[in-house]
Amino acid sequence: MSTAIRSLPGSIRQAVENDERRTALAALSVLETESDPDLDRLTRLAAGSLGASMAFIGIVGPDGQQVRAAHGLDVSKWTHAAGLTLSAHTIANSDANLTACNIQVDERFAYDPIVKEPLGIRSFVAVPVVVRGQRVGAVCVLSRAAELWVNPAQYHQLADIAELIGSCFELKHEARASARTAAALTREEWRHALTLEAGRVGSWVWDLRADEMTVNDITRTMLGLEGVRHVTAEAYMERIDPDDRPAVESALQAAFEEGLDYQAEFRVLGTERWLVGRGRVYQRDGHGKPLVMMGIHMDMTEIREAAEHQRMLLLELNHRVKNTLAMIQSLARQTLRQTPDPQQFIDAFSGRLRTLSDSHALLSDRDWSGIGLAELIRMQMGDCEETAIAQLSLHGPDVSLPPDHALGLGLIIHELVSNALRHGALSQPEGTVDVTWERRPGPGKWVDLVWKESGGPVISGPVEYGLGARLIERSLSKVLESSVRLSFPPEGVEARISFPLPD
Repeated sequence: MSTAIRSLPGSIRQAVENDERRTALAALSVLETESDPDLDRLTRLAAGSLGASMAFIGIVGPDGQQVRAAHGLDVSKWTHAAGLTLSAHTIANSDANLTACNIQVDERFAYDPIVKEPLGIRSFVAVPVVVRGQRVGAVCVLSRAAELWVNPAQYHQLADIAELIGSCFELKHEARASARTAAALTREEWRHALTLEAGRVGSWVWDLRADEMTVNDITRTMLGLEGVRHVTAEAYMERIDPDDRPAVESALQAAFEEGLDYQAEFRVLGTERWLVGRGRVYQRDGHGKPLVMMGIHMDMTEIREAAEHQRMLLLELNHRVKNTLAMIQSLARQTLRQTPDPQQFIDAFSGRLRTLSDSHALLSDRDWSGIGLAELIRMQMGDCEETAIAQLSLHGPDVSLPPDHALGLGLIIHELVSNALRHGALSQPEGTVDVTWERRPGPGKWVDLVWKESGGPVISGPVEYGLGARLIERSLSKVLESSVRLSFPPEGVEARISFPLPD
């Protein structure tokens, strides 16, 4: 509270500190400082109605008086306290107006700063300004004459102008409130639009009476309706794949008749795009007939493709598990038949299982899409020492092996590597292994691979290759539908493998 208000007599101070007045002032935000041409005109009319040359509108707030408009006065140097008692006394006065014949000698205004201004003001007439039933200030007409002569008609005219000033405050407040509301709604609409756009969500409002749908740009793009100016229900349904229309129509009918939320998935005609539509009837007439329905569209194509991909992976996994179990059973039986010693069985069987496991892990990392031939060979050399790996030479074009080929060929390479490390070229530092492959010219997609060892122990005659030879020549050749031939020339083991690649 300002010093000027505290200095007022108790009854006047109580009047200008009225809680209802404060509420009206706060609600209307009338204590703004912007110049207002409408208030300036009304102030000029107030002065002219009494034949005076000076007038002002003073609003009394918590910090004192604020001059909202003035005519014939330079109020640029006035403080909030200037002319305070004129407006404050008018608010506190129970009469319709307040008149002072000579404020120079009137004790009520003896300390008012306006009296000290070099304006020669001696009399005034003030009428309260009422806003929302509360006196918030006054329109004051000033004169240099000792007595401002006013007839009843002029009083009524000044009172009408004061009423217009109060109405002007209220109208401007309502206009400001409407503008703020409109701005807030615009911001909210933009926020919703940006949210829908960021989430790639299409929206629509269906006016069933006019059979017209208002859709956003995302919905138009989703349904291919860019060139359609007025979207109707018929145009909407025509963009749905015929096989999916019955389900959409059924979902809409349930929303109309049973009040259920609309939800349906459908394909867009002529595309592979899947959409999910969701909506609700938001307005009905007195008989329950639907009038307005609102909803959204979301693109489900990627989600459905991911689900289908996941389903195919599960089917592929089931297939691989069955094949792998059958292969493990066969390996176990044959390994046990050839190596009755428990420790030898564990060593041989563990190595083969490890080969299968490594191949499975690599295929799983690739979503069972296949493995490069060179990568598969290097993987089987993974446990070898660096010197042994350096003795290996690979030459051939890029070849991607499908899962079945990768598993079977992985076991073949494992057996060849194991034999070379124990008895062949990789068992001696000067030994080498050359692996070459090429695509066979002509019809079909065949690959010819040659494993050739040299520089190892000399082979003087036929060698009993054991289980590894049988795995290579019999079991795995059937799995791969390939041709596998082993030979044992003196310079080292040689394996020739031919297998087809799927189209």
